[in-house]
Amino acid sequence: MREVAVVGGGLAGSELALQLADRGIRVTLVEMRPAARTPAHATEYLAELVCSNSLKSDDPETASGLLKRELRMIGCRLLEIASECRVRAGHALAVDREEFGRAVTARIESNPRIRLERREQRDLDLPPCSVIATGPLTSDALSAALRDHFASDHLFFYDAISLSVSVDAIDPDRAFKASRYGKGGDDYWNIPLDADQYSRLVAFLRGAPKTEKHGFEETRCFESCLPVEVIAARGEDALRFGPLKPKGLTDPRTGREPYAAIQMRQESRDGTLFGLVGFQTRLTRGAQQQLLAVIPGFRAPEILRWGSVHRNTFFDSPKLLDRTQMSRNRPGLFFAGQIVGVEGYMESIAHGAIVARNVARYGKGEPPEPLFPRETLLGSLQRHCSEEKTAFQPMNVNFGILPALTARRSERKRIYVERSLKMLETFLS
Repeated sequence: MREVAVVGGGLAGSELALQLADRGIRVTLVEMRPAARTPAHATEYLAELVCSNSLKSDDPETASGLLKRELRMIGCRLLEIASECRVRAGHALAVDREEFGRAVTARIESNPRIRLERREQRDLDLPPCSVIATGPLTSDALSAALRDHFASDHLFFYDAISLSVSVDAIDPDRAFKASRYGKGGDDYWNIPLDADQYSRLVAFLRGAPKTEKHGFEETRCFESCLPVEVIAARGEDALRFGPLKPKGLTDPRTGREPYAAIQMRQESRDGTLFGLVGFQTRLTRGAQQQLLAVIPGFRAPEILRWGSVHRNTFFDSPKLLDRTQMSRNRPGLFFAGQIVGVEGYMESIAHGAIVARNVARYGKGEPPEPLFPRETLLGSLQRHCSEEKTAFQPMNVNFGILPALTARRSERKRIYVERSLKMLETFLS
């Protein structure tokens, strides 16, 4: 195989291109930005993080932390770059968004085996071995080409972006710095809410004007990225048992957990930008400005990144793709990332790394690589995208997708991790 075309320079596409180049394969990476824009991206950098700057927990006894350990074992390239662009976020791996995107772009552009082409791919007129990794914001033209290719409609859902504020907007007399359960020191700003303040916030969110999106109410939205006002509409206590939960946060002024709490996570290395955790929203911009006036912990609030809602795209990959993530209708046409039904930044990176292994084997005329062990998150993610289900939905990694354990509840996480790493080590040896 002389060359592979990878369409889409997001997380999956960038990881895949670097993995293939490491294997001595020449790659043409096609990215439509900045010539063609999307509703969510703000820069022309590859691997831009659009919804949050957090790659989730790095704690080894969480599913997100375990996935990172597995990825380090298989030589994940974007995880290496993320570690270099890390910002303080407790036990979470969060990055300076702009620095991360700039670093990934520089790594791609400087690789002698990768040619970056800035143009929109509007059809499937592609080399014999190609990968579509255009993600949830696949352009209308390419979406139409894929629909024709599969003779099937795509499945659509909506995703939401949280708003971010200037650090100067945070009132240090009303907020306090801490991480949940003390993990990571004082990396987060926290605004405590009493019962009356919380009730006023819920009432505001329920009644505030929204930016209407055609078909939004009738379509699907990821539970992990629900707009904050949608959560508020589910019940008076929905937010304080969700993104505003106070568990593990002690207000130093009272020595107690507050009734509810809003966390803000650092999004830039210099500490000037903070994102409201769990505040994805489709409120109008005027309502978002009013929202910060309703929350008691801000002074002269300045919104630097507005919340918004955008359409995402995925399809029923177990029906349309084989276990290597190659189209059942066209040998040599692979798919990677969120478009196949993985949800999350690290999951997209992981899927890019997984597909790269099978693309390389296909190009050499070798049989597909065996699936990663079912007891690993990599293996469970593969099976989620390749084993047919009655109702296919995108999936984050979690311990629930691993084979069940009969151990005591207090020991399960540790055993999940130990079992996974042992199985992966044996698989790779």
